[in-house]
Amino acid sequence: MNLRIAIIGYGKMGRAAERLAPEHGCEVVRIVRSSENADGQALGREALAGTDATIEFTNPLAAPQNLRRLIEAGIPVVTGTTGWFKELPQIRELAEGKKGSVVWGPNFSVGLHHFRATVVEAARRFAREEAYGAWGWEIHHAAKKDAPSGTLLALAEDISRSGYSRTVSLSANRAGSVPGTHEIGFDSAEDTITLRHTARSRDGFARGALRAARWLAGKKGFFEFREIVDELP
Repeated sequence: MNLRIAIIGYGKMGRAAERLAPEHGCEVVRIVRSSENADGQALGREALAGTDATIEFTNPLAAPQNLRRLIEAGIPVVTGTTGWFKELPQIRELAEGKKGSVVWGPNFSVGLHHFRATVVEAARRFAREEAYGAWGWEIHHAAKKDAPSGTLLALAEDISRSGYSRTVSLSANRAGSVPGTHEIGFDSAEDTITLRHTARSRDGFARGALRAARWLAGKKGFFEFREIVDELP
């Protein structure tokens, strides 16, 4: 049986999710464009009747209100919008209090999350090697609004949580139409170790979001994508 989804935000990511939905057993029954959704007003229970889940890719100003409206309406949501992290604890608390269903992540590429696991292991090892400094670098398309991206910030947090207590130097470039490249490196006087993930298109992000929507069916709570990757259908 197809999962009936609504797409919130009809930019490049929303269009990719619409195009790939049939491959993942999903039927797009509603598309909500930003122009019709000021302050999340188009996201009520009646407007989204018959929807099993929503996929939200909008912008940092709109996302928190969109999520509040969807949680209040009891409609499961997968969101990949970044740049609103200061409000994340409030959204998590609301989802838990209202028994909502949310999957959030700064990046929905399955390959990227296996890359993160590789970075964690590398950071754990180099934490013991005082001679090695660390850096993180990324490049994204010129239209991306937040810099550094949520993904690069998450990678830096992964390194710190792995026991690497020294400074991680971060830098970001925005140019052209690059879907996204992230690089983590460890450097000493003797050698350099570089780990890199390069996205070839937005399809990987859209596929991850669609798989997360299917995984979310019937579940309650606030989940981070990195926590559920290994469980995805």
